[in-house]
Amino acid sequence: MAITQTARDMRAKGRDVISLSAGEPDFDTPLYIREAAAAAMAAGATRYTAVDGIAELKAAIISKFDRDNDLKFRSNQINVSPGGKPVIFNALAVTLDVGDEVIIPAPCWVSYPDMVKLCDGTPIVVSCGANTAFKLTPEALEAAITPRTKWLMLNSPSNPTGAAYTADELKALASVLRDHPQVMVLCDDIYEHLVYDGFVFATLAQVAPDLADRTLTMNGVSKAYAMTGWRIGYAGGPEWLIGAMRKYMGQTTSNPASISQWAAVAALNGPQEFLNDWRATYAKRRDRVVTRLNAMDGISCLTPPGAFYAFADVSARTVDDADFALRLLEETGVATVPGSAFYAPGHIRISYAASINELDGALDRLGGFLA
Repeated sequence: MAITQTARDMRAKGRDVISLSAGEPDFDTPLYIREAAAAAMAAGATRYTAVDGIAELKAAIISKFDRDNDLKFRSNQINVSPGGKPVIFNALAVTLDVGDEVIIPAPCWVSYPDMVKLCDGTPIVVSCGANTAFKLTPEALEAAITPRTKWLMLNSPSNPTGAAYTADELKALASVLRDHPQVMVLCDDIYEHLVYDGFVFATLAQVAPDLADRTLTMNGVSKAYAMTGWRIGYAGGPEWLIGAMRKYMGQTTSNPASISQWAAVAALNGPQEFLNDWRATYAKRRDRVVTRLNAMDGISCLTPPGAFYAFADVSARTVDDADFALRLLEETGVATVPGSAFYAPGHIRISYAASINELDGALDRLGGFLA
């Protein structure tokens, strides 16, 4: 967000900037969703709602989990929050005591460790390199678990790498977790629908239903439906946890925006076919970016199976990825994010949620910068 703001400031001063730093789709929210929001406003749905979501949205979420993930939930097992971040933060806030540990595979989204710290917990960041496709192995998970471990956080597909766990890989992690009943699992599935090359998405509670009573499956409408600004996240999990999160929300944020909730009902219940076109567009962009990055001297980049990020290794060209990203922005007007922000120094994250022309222009500038 800081890099993105710097890019905005440069644009405001007349600089030609190509921003590949933002983690949001470049598509517009589909028309049928916007029309549902307008209809809700016209109908007067502009007042307070139930703290953790209207019944209609909870019903839509229950149907979505059943349809897409073969997960069965009741209404009292569903939480709706004003964005995906609050879902995660609230779950941590109502469960962590001082000294409790949370295992976070890295590269990881920048907010996970700080959320844990804000809730008096201790983040245990486990480095997962390119040799494991940026994914946590059962052996690394076993080594990281202690008697103080309270949560394991899994983000698949991942921000910043686009790495995604197969069903078999999740089953292998579940085999470790069965021996440690104190460990809960938070599955951040926000990029679920953005997978490519025939990859079949899976989530932990789906492949290991015996762990469902200690798994929180979190999702939202921001990435799949281009609704980042609408601020709706949701989750399904054990009733005791959902109830505690509801109680916490009652004294903090209260309900998500009523209009956004009705828009989310339309998103989840409405046509889903447009996602095929979006996925095809993302895949084309990904292939262009990864191919061109790997053709540059001293840069390597795995082909990610999901999300809309390329995570490029620039360690052969710099000892300071933050300085690399800042110089790239200042000298060429291309905004990326340094890997050190994601606990993975020596990399930069490039969002390919941009047009092919923008991506080609940015890569041209990156090539010139390297030269």
